[in-house]
Amino acid sequence: MVNTKTLRVPHLGGIDAAYQMPREYDPAKPTVVMINAFTMSSELYRAQFDDAELADHMNLVAIELLGHGQTRTAREHWTYWDTAEMNLQVLEALQIDRAFVLGTSQGGWVAVQMVLLRPDKILGIIPMGTSMDSESERTRQLDCWDGPVIVSGFVKQWASSEVTPEFEPDDTYCDAVIGIGLNQLAPGVREFWHRTLKSTYHGEEGRRRIRMAAINLAERGGLHLRLSDIQCPVLWLHGTKDAVYSIANASEEIQLFTRSPSATLVPVEGGAHFLNASHPREVNAALLKFVNQHH
Repeated sequence: MVNTKTLRVPHLGGIDAAYQMPREYDPAKPTVVMINAFTMSSELYRAQFDDAELADHMNLVAIELLGHGQTRTAREHWTYWDTAEMNLQVLEALQIDRAFVLGTSQGGWVAVQMVLLRPDKILGIIPMGTSMDSESERTRQLDCWDGPVIVSGFVKQWASSEVTPEFEPDDTYCDAVIGIGLNQLAPGVREFWHRTLKSTYHGEEGRRRIRMAAINLAERGGLHLRLSDIQCPVLWLHGTKDAVYSIANASEEIQLFTRSPSATLVPVEGGAHFLNASHPREVNAALLKFVNQHH
């Protein structure tokens, strides 16, 4: 994306971490870090970047996870914990001492991991459309998706013993990830993400990155036993039409933040999995209120 910048951080021997911060950083304002969903990029937060009221009250920084967007590392294997450490190093490089963290889907548990690694740097978290469990039988019993089966199919599809210079995700995958994330698509949205996904994951290097991103999603561990260590405010936003994780699961998991001074689940009527994109007005209003309350 034209607005994406990269900076070098030392984790894993060196990562070129990509991020968007369209406006000049103002140290007098609170900062919100935004972490995108699976195989999406920082452009998932366009509706937040374009909100004038948010811009007036806070710095917005979207960091692209390992394996996503324009972030690059020479290491083929990495985990969500590595992304959390990378994000913290990006904040240090940008000289941002403390921040709130908002995360969509996989970004939600990376937000929690960031707090666990550096509780002194995180003022509060806003997980959206996520789950704090592994992709478990428990979550499937609560009407969440069968993640390991679905994602493992893509892992196998993207494996190759030969070099694949012409690789790009096919239309079936692009339609699946966009459809499951947004439910209903505005004009031009499908075409935009088709172009973005195909260009982001083009060629041999792109195939390896998208495959590893899928392995991380399929094999991620749960965070339940760690949630009682979170001592910052938590605002969990969850769409009632989320096709991946259910409100029932979120209702159980918000209760595990037992040491948070404020842990609240807010259902958003009709909201999709990529809630910040499907219902930006509701998300932006809740984000503004939360930051103003806890900054």
